Amino acid sequence: MTSPHMEQNNRDDLVLQSSGRLTPINLARLSLFQGCLGCLAVIFAGMLNRVMISELAFPAILVGGGLAFEQLMAPSRVLFGNLSDTWPIRGRKRTPYIWIGTAGFCLMAVISIPLIFLTEKAFAQGEWIAITACSILLCLLFSLYGLAISMATTPYLALVIDLTTEEERPKAVGIIWCMLTIGIVVGAIAISITTKGLDGVTDPSLLQPILQKFMIWVAGIVLTLSLIACWGIEPNRSQKRISLKASSKQIGLKKSWEIVTSSRQIIVFFVFLVLYTLGLFLQDPILESYGAEVFSLPISKTTLLNAYWGIGTLIGLLIGGLWITPRLGKLSTARMGCWMITGSLILLIFSGLSKDSNLLNLIMILFGLSAGIATNSALSLMLDLTLPEVAGTFVGIWGLAQALSRAMGKVFGGGLLDIGRIISGPDNPLIAFGFVFLLEICIMLSAIIVLKELSINRFKRDTATKMETLIMAELD
Repeated sequence: MTSPHMEQNNRDDLVLQSSGRLTPINLARLSLFQGCLGCLAVIFAGMLNRVMISELAFPAILVGGGLAFEQLMAPSRVLFGNLSDTWPIRGRKRTPYIWIGTAGFCLMAVISIPLIFLTEKAFAQGEWIAITACSILLCLLFSLYGLAISMATTPYLALVIDLTTEEERPKAVGIIWCMLTIGIVVGAIAISITTKGLDGVTDPSLLQPILQKFMIWVAGIVLTLSLIACWGIEPNRSQKRISLKASSKQIGLKKSWEIVTSSRQIIVFFVFLVLYTLGLFLQDPILESYGAEVFSLPISKTTLLNAYWGIGTLIGLLIGGLWITPRLGKLSTARMGCWMITGSLILLIFSGLSKDSNLLNLIMILFGLSAGIATNSALSLMLDLTLPEVAGTFVGIWGLAQALSRAMGKVFGGGLLDIGRIISGPDNPLIAFGFVFLLEICIMLSAIIVLKELSINRFKRDTATKMETLIMAELD
């Protein structure tokens, strides 16, 4: 039986949601933020990674380790999600944290350039104290960048939940994640134009001013567009609204965790997200090597494999969000997408027998299409498997699952290939790569099995009961 207090809160939630509904114009604006993230990500992680290793001759372990610190900050997503749930700033729970986080990662991006070249100077002089100090500062900068990303993106996804209904989310997710892909493309084009005159240049005195100017411009544009993207979209919660929903400040991190652990469905979906994301990205670090060693493709051709994958993903996200998911339902679409990914991985193995690069390109488009369809439904499920009162905390946990599996994919992909080489020997690269793809298939099949145990209705029943219990305990 629902208490009068819960009924009042539910009425308040309905009023708030209807006032902040995501119109097509606001959805287009809000998706700009994802585009900015994609653009900055490819510049910060892609371009700087290449410059540090190739032009400045940094040890690869320092570059890889520094970038890993960004992923190590993923647990902070839970904390920032809970903060956005419980500590509104000037009547708004999400946008202030999005803007603060955006300002933080833009600042870190700008600061990264002088710090990178300061580290290069230390390496050139061979002063180990300076090298150690600069390396620590570089890792700290990547950590702060990761913290800022977590602070901005977790409330952002919670805002999407706040402003959409279950029926609207597949369409919103499709458009928003398409903008992420478009942002990556725009970032790659910007890098190409900016660095066109830097081919073969390794002199730090020539590189630094150009890269510094470029990063300042990018950070300024990203910050401006992020402000425009979220300005006025989130409804202002009045003092009356906050006082009526006193539970928002009562549900701290400890009690949020009690809600999170109150339903077996949360554990089921967490495991599914880990397996699904790992099964999708385990081949990511070895894909271009597969094209090079098995199909004898040059660098210019192997780099296009990710482009074909991206095109397929873009199409899959759109048709998944606008057509397939609304008709089949999220769970059925997620299962279909996972089976399509499994089939694409099987075809990827057999394509190595033909060594036909055109067939490989076609399979990568199919793989991306499958990934886009499955990702749309998985993200829609992720946003549905939350409670509005603690949406930020739940999004933080789902984000942690994805970041954890992405990090494992980067580490295990290369390691498993090494094991495959030991098994196959030096003259059978297809067997070595096929070993990794076969394990990826097994992981995706495991994700399908876990998905069978998922029930959105059971999740809502369990967590709503726990929420009411906690609120009633505060009133007693």
